[in-house]
This record gives sequence, C-alpha cells and structure tokens, in this order.
Amino acid sequence: MRSHEIRSSFLAFFAARGHRIVPSSPVIPHGDPTLLFTNAGMNQFKDVFLGIGTREYTRAVNTQKCIRVSGKHNDLEEVGYDTYHHTFFEMLGNWSFGDYYKAEAIAWAWELLTVEWKLPPERLYATVHHSDDESYALWKRHLPESHILRFGDKDNFWEMGETGPCGPCTEIHYDRTPDCSGRELVNAGTQHVIEIWNNVFIQYNRTSDGTLQELPRKHVDTGMGLERIAAVLQGTDSNYETDLFMPLIRRVEELSGKQYDCELRAPVGVAMRVMADHVRALSFAIADGALPGNEGRGYVLRRILRRAVRYARNLDFTEPVLYRLVEVLADIMGDAFPELRQHRATIERVIRGEEEAFYATLDRGIERYMAIAAQTKARGGSVIRGEDAFLLYDSFGFPLDLTELMARDDGLSVDHVGFEECMAQQRQRSRQAQKRQHAEVILPSIDAETEFVGYDTLEVETRVVAVEGNALVLAATPFYVESGGQVSDTGTITVDGLTLDVEDVRRVGGAIVHVCRQEVPPSLQGRIAYARVDSQRRWSIQRNHTATHLVHEALRRVLGDHVKQSGSLVAPDRLRFDFSHFAKVSADQLQAIEQIVNAKILERIPVETRILPIEQARRIPGVKMFFGDKYGDIVRVVIVDETFSAEFCGGTHVRNTSEIGLFALTDESAIAAGMRRIEAVTGSGLVSYMERLRQALEESASQQTTLLERLRSVEREAEKLRHQQKMAVLLPELLSHAAMVGSIRVVAATVDAIETTDELRAIAESLRQQMRTGGIALLAAKLNGKAHLVCAVTDDLASQYHAGKLVASVAEQLGGKGGGRPTLATAGAHQIEQLDSVVAQFPLLLEQWIPQD
Repeated sequence: MRSHEIRSSFLAFFAARGHRIVPSSPVIPHGDPTLLFTNAGMNQFKDVFLGIGTREYTRAVNTQKCIRVSGKHNDLEEVGYDTYHHTFFEMLGNWSFGDYYKAEAIAWAWELLTVEWKLPPERLYATVHHSDDESYALWKRHLPESHILRFGDKDNFWEMGETGPCGPCTEIHYDRTPDCSGRELVNAGTQHVIEIWNNVFIQYNRTSDGTLQELPRKHVDTGMGLERIAAVLQGTDSNYETDLFMPLIRRVEELSGKQYDCELRAPVGVAMRVMADHVRALSFAIADGALPGNEGRGYVLRRILRRAVRYARNLDFTEPVLYRLVEVLADIMGDAFPELRQHRATIERVIRGEEEAFYATLDRGIERYMAIAAQTKARGGSVIRGEDAFLLYDSFGFPLDLTELMARDDGLSVDHVGFEECMAQQRQRSRQAQKRQHAEVILPSIDAETEFVGYDTLEVETRVVAVEGNALVLAATPFYVESGGQVSDTGTITVDGLTLDVEDVRRVGGAIVHVCRQEVPPSLQGRIAYARVDSQRRWSIQRNHTATHLVHEALRRVLGDHVKQSGSLVAPDRLRFDFSHFAKVSADQLQAIEQIVNAKILERIPVETRILPIEQARRIPGVKMFFGDKYGDIVRVVIVDETFSAEFCGGTHVRNTSEIGLFALTDESAIAAGMRRIEAVTGSGLVSYMERLRQALEESASQQTTLLERLRSVEREAEKLRHQQKMAVLLPELLSHAAMVGSIRVVAATVDAIETTDELRAIAESLRQQMRTGGIALLAAKLNGKAHLVCAVTDDLASQYHAGKLVASVAEQLGGKGGGRPTLATAGAHQIEQLDSVVAQFPLLLEQWIPQD
C-alpha cells in the first residue's frame, strides 16, 4: 500500500464506525503554553480529557502532524542513526470521548491490522499494563497468551502530567525477525520488533497525593505512526525506504552525486536520512507560521536546520541545498497537507536564507572546532571544555548539540555544566546591560480584589479598600493594567478633596494597585474615591492599539501568512510591532501596508468586541491567537470586519476605525535573525511626527526634497482624512433636517466652518451622491465677506429642475448671479445679510417652480 492509501484507509475504516474525521491541528499549538510543538494527536483534545471542554461528537479520527524535538519527547539525536526515529511524523489516531472503550478499541485495531491490512497475526504482540486484566482478557480473543506481555508503568501507563487524567495503555508490536522469534525484543528499543500502535485508556484521575480515582467518563486515545506502519505494509525494514522518504533521498543522491547507503552507521546514509527527515520538520513548521530564531521554538528549528546543514557538509555540499528538497516534499505530501504547496515559496526562501547565513560561518567554525578537539586530545582529555563549546555557540552559531555531534564522531564529549555556566553569565551580562536606571516600585502584598470597569467608562465612583505607602487599591477601577503590549493608564484619584496623581498601575494577585506620585494617607482606607483616567492619553493608546491589529493583518496580506506577532508596544505617542519575517521589508511593501491600514481607517468600520467561550472563538475564520498565552474558558475577541481582522485581545480599542485618524509608518528594522520591527504613529503622535519632519527639514538641507515630499504626502492624507471625517458628521446632520416638497427631499442650509468654495462644492456633490434619487440640495457659506451658493440635483430630477437655473434664481435675490451644469452649479453674491433667510425660503421657491419638460 502507498502511504496515501494507508492514510485514507485508516480514516475511512473509523469513519465507517461512526467517527468524525477531524482535520490535523497546526504543529504550532495555540492556547497551550506548555508545548513548543504539537507532539501528539491528543493535543487538540486535551481540554476534553481535562474535563474543561466538549465536542459535538464523541468519536473522532484524524492524521495529526507532529514534531518531537523538545521536552521528554525528543528524538533529535536518534534521527539518522536508526530506521524509525523522526523529528516530524504523522500520527494516525482514533478517539472515544466517554463513548466506546477497551473492547471496541482492541477489536477494531485487530480488525484493521489483520483483516483490512492483512498483517500476519503471528507477527503481532500486544503489551498491557501489569494491572490491566481487562485488556489482557480482551487480547486473548485474538492472540495466544505467549504473544500478550505485561509491563510496568514505564512502558504501559500514560499520564498527562504529575496530576490529572491517566490510565493504562496497550501497545501493538510487529515482529520483523525471520522466524517470528522476537518475543524477548518487545520494548527492547530495536528495529527488529517495533511498536506500531498504542491504545491509551484514560480511566483514572491522579490526585496530588498520588491516589488514582476512577473517572466517571472514560476515554480512548490511540496513536499509530504512519511512517512505521508504511514500512511494515511496504515490506521494508526502514521507514526511510518507504515512499514517504525515498523520493527525498533520491533527490539528495541526484544533487550530491553519491549513492544512498542503507547501512545504519554508513556516513552517506546517515547524512541523507538526516536531510530527508529534517526538511520535513522545517517545512511543516514554517508552513504553519514558525520561523527559525534565537529563542524557544525558533531556536529549536534553527538547531534542526544547522544539524541538517552539518550533515549536508559531509556530502561535500558547500552551498544551500535543503531548500531544493521542498518541491519534492510538496509532491509527496501536498495532497494531504495543501499548506505545503500554498506556502512552498516562503518555505524555500526561509530555509535558503538560514542555510546561507550558517554557511557563512560553518567552515571557520569547523576549523575552530578541529583545533579545540586537537587541543583536548593533546592534553590527554576526552571532554571539550564548556567555555570552548560556548565559543563555538557564541561566535560561530554552533548549537550545543551540533558540537556534541561532532565531538561524538571524534570520541569526545562536552562539558554541559561548564557550557550552561557560560550561558548563565552571558544572560546576566545582558540583564545588567538592559537594567532600568530608575528604582523599581516595591508593590505591597494586598489581599483584595478589584473589578476592572475601564472597557466601558473612564471615570468611576468607588471605594478605597487598601492603602500602603504611595499605593492604594480600589474596589473598582477604570485604570488599565499594562498587558499585551498596551501600557498602563495614568490619571487621578480624588478622596476627601485630596487629588492623587496615578503614575502607574500594577496587578498583584486579584488586586489592581494604583501607584501614586504622592504618599497616600492611611486614613483614606474605606473612603469613597473618584477615579478618573487621563482620557486624552487613553484615547491615544486606543487609537494605537486598534491600529496595531490593522497592521498585523496588513503585514500578513502584503508579506505572507508566515508573519506572526512576537511582541508589541502600544503607547500614547507611538506603536511598535515585532513580527517574524525573513527579509527586510521593501519601501513598496511598506507603502502597501500603510495604504491598507489607512483604507480601513477611512472605511469607518465599527470595532466589535465579543466575549465568547474559547472553542466558539477559535472557530471565527482567521482569528489570531498567540503562542505562550494562556487562555481561560471565556475569551475576549476584538473584530474589525470579520473578513479582515479578529484577534484574542484584552486591550482597549476605539469604537470605529475612523477614530484612529491617520496612520503613518515611521521605521522598519531588524531586531534578530528572522525577526523584524516596524514603528508607527496615529492621531496626536502623527502631529508630533510631522513636527519632527519639519525640524529635520530645517536641520538637514541635503534631505529637504525627500522629507518635503513625505511631509506633503502626510499633509495631503491628513487633509483627505479631515474631509472624510467632516463628511461623516455633516452629511447625516444635513439629511436629518431635509424637508419634503411633494415627493422631493430638499436640503437647504448654511454651512459653517467651510474654508473654500471647493469644499462647499464637494459637500454638495457628496449629498447628491448619497441621496441618489429624488433629491435637491442648496448649500450656502459666507467666505471673505461674500455669499457662496452651490445647488446639487440628483440625476433623475436634473431635466426638470436645472441646478444652474435654480442657483441663479436664488443668487438674484442677493444681488448676485450664477449658473452651471444641470446636476451641480454655483453662484456668488455680495448681499450676505439676507443669506440665511433666502436659503430658508428655498423649499418655497421649489414649490412655485415650474418644472421644465
């Protein structure tokens, strides 16, 4: 069977038995800060097993993308040196959530393996937990007792953590020995008898004292590696010789001019297996939004890539080659996982860029390693010193495990403790360099709860519940506490006539602590207080926060779906947004991002906030969640047009995008490998930015032309925005005072705060467009001691009510004249004293007007 047939057969088998086929979740988990990567099919159902979530189905089946390179599930060092360990693999799995249990799970596993896939029963062994007599008895229906083995907790008891859901498991092993004599090799860590399927029976809850309690609802969680079962069904002893890997290995053969050697310790074979495996993990991770970097998940990916490059060097590659395998991988797995084809160009660019960066230092790093290894042997040692390993890491980009790999080939080891000491010293130096110059505020330890009401109001009457030093706690507060990049509010709290200036706000447990400039008298405890947030500052912060959401989506639309937020600052005067991207953002791209954001501002889109159960929120199309954030059962989602932006967010926002005003990017830079930063301004921050541009113009004549153009562009956009905002307010007001003359809607008004006749004409034309049919408008304004008139007529009335003749008739009453097109015409007059009364009589003029044929 081909691998795609195995995958389809597994899904169809369980679908026919009432299981819902569930899509694979991404390898980048959201809402679970305990995981760097999705490492099992059960990850997306963890909430069900913990009893805090449900699904609309009780039986599920899928094939899950998994990466195991960190934590207790770390297969990285084994990859390439055996036939069955991988960094990335597919886990075929079926689940029961309080539905069927051991009998059905075991019977269906046996049926699929021996009836559907026709595996020889004599080559199968089942293992059970030594206490699980039920599973043992069920297996006796299918296997002789000589093929049913009992093992302890290490091999046959599954636990999610130190406490929580757990239970025994039964594993199915396949015997590859020629005479089916592999009984003693079960669970011995050999390729000759290999585990192919694990069925976990979640029947207990382990309490903090270690006691096992029976769960009221029991679950089944199974997992079978596609790569392993493909090797069995395709009649090969190695996963790497299946159709999942051989096309990749053949491509490496073609590029290197070397022939694959299947011997486990043959250098050429090891290198090719490593490259074929690692490109899979890298490609799927990048397709799901991760990028190589210096921390967390990104650093794990960088380690994988550099390990692959080191092995590629053993095949005499001296330039990037891994990225050339992505096309082959997309051909192999693109039907099952379309994201590989969709993001192929991005995957190739990211991998190639990382390869080029590492090749730049690889040869010099290898030379330095060889010198270190020679010195170690020369002094009779067998351990490379920690400071030498750190030098290779710090100066040449060698991850510790890469140095260990090279050392192992030379019969050496590495001083882990010494390396970690050097790393700790470097972190300490970094912390000292970044240490704040001012003393930290010492927050009191307060046992109190504060209700945050700042989403709905900026002022509240409340009560002081605790006082200590220059800090106090209120029963309720409108002050936002710094979170998610948004800075804390400032403002005032007034108690008994004493006004305290709030300079900072912190959270201590359930209390929100207001740090004041002044010492707070203890006598204020229990008193009524009036808390007021600095509204101008908060509005500026809100403008920048909503703009940050618009920026995030604009970045993804211009640069690609791989863009993920890695940090932000939302301050009153500016916003900063850090994101994953592998190249400098070009000027054209920056302009496109800016245009998208400003277009959304001008569209005057309502900003909606929804409070939803997390599972419902996750189903919003394109909703953004952030790795490392721990979400509760109920989450807050901020939406700017469901087709544009939806994000989990606890921050404060404008009510409509038009309140942002105008948006301008001010800077773009690199902050780390694969990480970029943009900075921008809105509202009052934009005014300050324009002033800085003016100052820069005065100070640097050589930059005058460029900066003037930039300033003019910003001013033009500002003028356009001011006009749009004026229209947004003025048009509804004018239309609300319209009179009806027969079936004609008539707007007649004198407009204040008009600076030019062009502006008056634009307002009249906007009215005409908004009325569409059956409407006539006469607008007037007083400019420079003269009356100015504009008449606008909708197209359907223009043949009967000529705008030029109408406005001329009105102007005559003021000693003026005018004319123009049938749909839009202007006039002027010097007798402005009677302007308001003449305009007010315009509906009467229309009643007496004789329509033209």
